Amino acid sequence: MIVAIDGPAGVGKSTIAKNIAKKCNLYYINSGSFYRAVAYKHLLNMGDPKNEVEIIKTAISCNFSINDGKLALDGEIIEHLLHNKEIDMTSSLFSSIIEVRNIVNKALRSAAKSLNVIMEGRDITTVVFPQADLKFYFDASVEIRAERRFQQHESDLSLQELKEEISKRDYNDRNKKFGALKRVNDAVYIDTSYLTIDEVCDKVVQNILGL
Repeated sequence: MIVAIDGPAGVGKSTIAKNIAKKCNLYYINSGSFYRAVAYKHLLNMGDPKNEVEIIKTAISCNFSINDGKLALDGEIIEHLLHNKEIDMTSSLFSSIIEVRNIVNKALRSAAKSLNVIMEGRDITTVVFPQADLKFYFDASVEIRAERRFQQHESDLSLQELKEEISKRDYNDRNKKFGALKRVNDAVYIDTSYLTIDEVCDKVVQNILGL
């Protein structure tokens, strides 16, 4: 079984997907972490973040694997190193490069082979797994998403700066030449703005049990 979830940054995709994975015995994969890993390796190696040829070479060199439910890059678990402002913006820009998306998508499909998977990202329902057993699109207002990030104290940015950052990220994600964030007709739409995590999880589980 493949459960695919798309939606903009900050709608709760990761948290909810992790909870659903535990409830329904699915294997959780965060597609965004793969792009973040490319950005992490490129920046770590002092690569030029504007040189597409160098970026593609970095992506090709990445050896992705999932160890104990966490993303490993070249054999090292790195998920805890992938969340800062520089990687946020760099990975978003890198993911607009078609060759990088093709490399990552191949890695995502490989990771999902022979597994019951729940995967979330920006183009999972449209490009990576268009034939997924279940598709969901999570949404929430920019204000709500910025407030959530602000309350989580994961950033040193002000609330207004978070709103601006999320808006820029949304624009980048929705205007990619390939793999842009879109809502497909057969995806279940859930606005998470005023729902608790448990309420969203219940809606997803109900759909999974209805298969």
